[in-house]
Amino acid sequence: MKNAGLKYVCKPIELEITNGQTRFTAAYQGRREVVMTQGNGDGNYFADEETLNRLEGEGQVVFRYVTNPNGSARDIAGIVNERGNVLGMMPHPDRAFEAELGSADGAVLFQSVMASA
Repeated sequence: MKNAGLKYVCKPIELEITNGQTRFTAAYQGRREVVMTQGNGDGNYFADEETLNRLEGEGQVVFRYVTNPNGSARDIAGIVNERGNVLGMMPHPDRAFEAELGSADGAVLFQSVMASA
């Protein structure tokens, strides 16, 4: 789906970590908020209420937008599959890899994955 604003947006975005116990978030060590980079013109998360309720109930929602920039259902910015080995997210952790880029919080996600390997 198109973003709520119908245009490409590239900027730092604050995310809430809603599940810190995944292989993607464990290295954040209890941090509740991170900054990554939003860089998209198409894309917001949507699903029917039954699916959203299941994802919420099973702890599969991993990241939420603090301020929802694109109309994603329930402010969802990232989810994991049932096994917890696949993460899908809209913000770009690869664009938040060094403080000089505005945030190094994305690097921690990759460090977390490497530590779990």
